[in-house]
Amino acid sequence: MSRVVLVHGIAQQLRGAQTLLAHWYPALRDGIDLAGGPQLSSSEVDMAFYGDVFRPTGHRGLGIPELDAGDVEEGLERELLLRWSEAVAREEGRTDGQQAVARMRTSDTVQRALNVLSRSAFFAGLSERLMIYSARQLRRYFTEPELRARIQDRLSCAVTGRTEVIVAHSLGSVVAYETLCAHPEWPDLTLVTLGSPLGVPRLVFDRLLPQPSAGSGRWPAPVSRWTNIADRGDAVALVKELGPRFGSRVNDLVVHNGAKAHDVRPYLTASVTGQAITAGLNRSSSSG
Repeated sequence: MSRVVLVHGIAQQLRGAQTLLAHWYPALRDGIDLAGGPQLSSSEVDMAFYGDVFRPTGHRGLGIPELDAGDVEEGLERELLLRWSEAVAREEGRTDGQQAVARMRTSDTVQRALNVLSRSAFFAGLSERLMIYSARQLRRYFTEPELRARIQDRLSCAVTGRTEVIVAHSLGSVVAYETLCAHPEWPDLTLVTLGSPLGVPRLVFDRLLPQPSAGSGRWPAPVSRWTNIADRGDAVALVKELGPRFGSRVNDLVVHNGAKAHDVRPYLTASVTGQAITAGLNRSSSSG
């Protein structure tokens, strides 16, 4: 019966709900403490875990199939890797990387993008196959309806009558948004999105359900307040402000997470994140 439900992003297939909670909870508490918020016990926080649905079977090593540039599918996977590489090159001041990606063609373009990403501080330590596999998870979410429904069901099962705040990171923000839209009967909730790709045109925004109309996304009915937080250097959150897409009620804020701009922990420890979560918890307490 958790007051706060967390929703993770891509590349968590080798972890589990409790593993991620142990990873997220101290940072969550730090952010809330900075904001002067309530003492939130671990029993009041839950993780809507879905990473296992992406975990492949029958492979050696890390459980991720051997992938290279030639395995990248045309369309969403390819475009996502190119957009990531362009954002990284732009943020790190590497115009040569942007120009080289733009000049080259087909699988060469993808390989160049992977080279740019592998040398960046943002994707430091990630192998090519893991970067490709991460892009593939986003593609599968949008192109496999049964998998999409299974993932959303994980969040649906985690939300109870006691839930007050949903904190969603990366792809988890897409899961949270679509699930909230599908459940208008849920009670008053606060949504906090971190490093969200929700506003990225073509790749994410235009694939959302319910479908956007006239360039605007539907407001999720159960949400009374929505705070969106992004680091300017976060290559996943290519569009930093969600207000222009989802309405002026979205409170868009900017933080600085250091070298690991997309890492969930510096997002959670930021005082503005703690303030947004605390506001959701206090709102429930004051109304009770």
